[in-house]
Amino acid sequence: MKIKIETVLITGASSGIGYELSKIFARNGYNLILVARRIEVLKRIKEELSKIYGIEVIIIEKDLSKSHSGNEVFNEIINLDIRIDVLINNAGVGYCGLFHEINMESHGLVIQTNMVALTELTYLISNQMIKNGGGKILNVASTGAYQPGPYTAVYYASKAYVLSLTEALSIELKKYNIQVSGLCPGTTKTDFHQRAGKRELRGAMSPKLVAEIGYKEFMKGRSIIIPGIKNKIAIGISKVLPRKLLGKTVGCIQNSAILLNK
Repeated sequence: MKIKIETVLITGASSGIGYELSKIFARNGYNLILVARRIEVLKRIKEELSKIYGIEVIIIEKDLSKSHSGNEVFNEIINLDIRIDVLINNAGVGYCGLFHEINMESHGLVIQTNMVALTELTYLISNQMIKNGGGKILNVASTGAYQPGPYTAVYYASKAYVLSLTEALSIELKKYNIQVSGLCPGTTKTDFHQRAGKRELRGAMSPKLVAEIGYKEFMKGRSIIIPGIKNKIAIGISKVLPRKLLGKTVGCIQNSAILLNK
């Protein structure tokens, strides 16, 4: 009897949490479809993981900040006639600064990547999963999903959308044998902060640890995954602190990170 090897699609797989998740899934015998902008990096990851773990690795060069990019990724998968058993929506982007000073194009990139492309892929692949009898979806949100985020306003708002969508779909899709979970890391040691325009905050977790906790809890079926005791405490405080005071506190932290990075 031939053993079925499941396939996981991971966006934002060229670095950080996405790369670490790629290694974990590969180690556990999954075939991979890795999506990111940096094709040369993806090629190196493909060579590395296929050689070490003897799995199939397909790479797709795609900038998810572009319109219709989620649909384009799905069409490539259809053309390859591949069944997706696990979807990891990890790709994300953010910009720091005053809302009115960041240009609208940058705000649009955040919305497109963090919300639109994620929604497109979730919609298209969940429909495929329904036809196939089930699957798993992990959406990477943030502890920022629980807070207003002055100086990172659109990014925090986009992650609140991801969290809300995830919680709703976990209920809707359960009857179709589809697990939908959300991973909510706090500050993590990736190149995200540099790209966003701020310094890395103290106490940042390693992407490897975030991915390990995320994978373990995801496979247990947990709906919302908050890695690290400090992040759990921060979210607990977010739920009881008045929103206005919470926003001012987050704003002070974010503003100091931006100023210290200049």
